[in-house]
Amino acid sequence: MTTAYYIVGVLAALWIGFSAYSLLTRQKFVVEPLVEYGVPKSWWNWLGLAKAAGAVGLVVGFFIPVVGVAAAIGLILYFAGAVVTTLRARSYKTTPFPLLYMAPAIATLALQVAS
Repeated sequence: MTTAYYIVGVLAALWIGFSAYSLLTRQKFVVEPLVEYGVPKSWWNWLGLAKAAGAVGLVVGFFIPVVGVAAAIGLILYFAGAVVTTLRARSYKTTPFPLLYMAPAIATLALQVAS
């Protein structure tokens, strides 16, 4: 179980870290939906930093478990908020994307608790 936790945790951190990088560097495929959803531009850096902090927290959780648990919970809540945002914007075609980012955070949390 521990090996699976490390593998899933690293993959989750890399994937969510890529998401943070994409937002912080204003990649078109990330920014256009945010504009469509009505997310204020002043929030974008904070949202990117929250994702980056969560990704780093997942890795730190290998050494300090409580940080990993907090990071995973924070990321789950972050992406739950993203799902709500897509639903409120009636952008049903993009709703699966935050769920795809939430899934490895859930898996990391479950594997960490089980280890």
